[in-house]
Amino acid sequence: MLRLFTTFCLLLVAITSQAQELVLSTNLQSLTLVGGKTAPETTITIGKQFIGRPYVPHTLDANPTEQLVVNVREFDCTTYLETVLALSLAYQDTPDKQNQFVFEQTFRKYLTKLRYRDGRIDGYASRLHYFSDWLGDNERKGLVTDVTRELPGSLSVAKPVSYMTTSIYKYPHLNDPAVFKQVAQTEAAISQKAFSFIPKKNIRQAEAQLREGDIIMLTAARPGLDMKHVGLAIRQLDGRMHLLHASSDLGAVVITPYPISDYVLEHKRLSGIRVARLRAVSTSIAATASGE
Repeated sequence: MLRLFTTFCLLLVAITSQAQELVLSTNLQSLTLVGGKTAPETTITIGKQFIGRPYVPHTLDANPTEQLVVNVREFDCTTYLETVLALSLAYQDTPDKQNQFVFEQTFRKYLTKLRYRDGRIDGYASRLHYFSDWLGDNERKGLVTDVTRELPGSLSVAKPVSYMTTSIYKYPHLNDPAVFKQVAQTEAAISQKAFSFIPKKNIRQAEAQLREGDIIMLTAARPGLDMKHVGLAIRQLDGRMHLLHASSDLGAVVITPYPISDYVLEHKRLSGIRVARLRAVSTSIAATASGE
């Protein structure tokens, strides 16, 4: 059984003129979190701390009942994104970073908020499995903003989704008729909604307006599936935006050696991208994330 890493111990806080550094200890090794002045800067700085961590799928499905899984040792693309965003939000929302209990609880609340519909764990179907659902739910909660429509080259489309209910062998929980019905209802709701995306031929045009820390969702070319992969935009020495992500191809958290537009063009199973931005923590958002 996969081990769950649910406890962080705060060891050190170093205050500098621009950032605060948190050294957190997991069961295996220390995790250094260095925040920035803005939410995107904090996201990228924290995200880079995980470079080299292994890619491992299905880490959320090890338990017979749905529960919050906290694992900072290994990731798939979604758990990597959620962990980095939750740590970033907790970093912004914890004034007293020396209080390890408050930081851990805040992190866990944001992780729950990001991962589950309405921020509540209520069985397998409450997890935001489809990224269209994830994006819409987290935008309603005020945690992210979908900016795809604002970027050049975007188009409005609708795409029916059915991947999970037509691939039950990949999702054993769907053998439960009640769970199957709930997921099918989610698929039907997603299928009825139009959304903006940037087709792969237009990504180079839009790339110049991407910002570091943007959430890059890579849309799937295959029928029945909305998005296939996700990562973070990060600027490299060539001046262009690359993808910081947990890569199944390379088996680890990496930065792509070539820009996002080239990455999508290279992969035939991808059709384009959607883009969202993490919002800065406000009092109302923080209160909602804390369950107040």
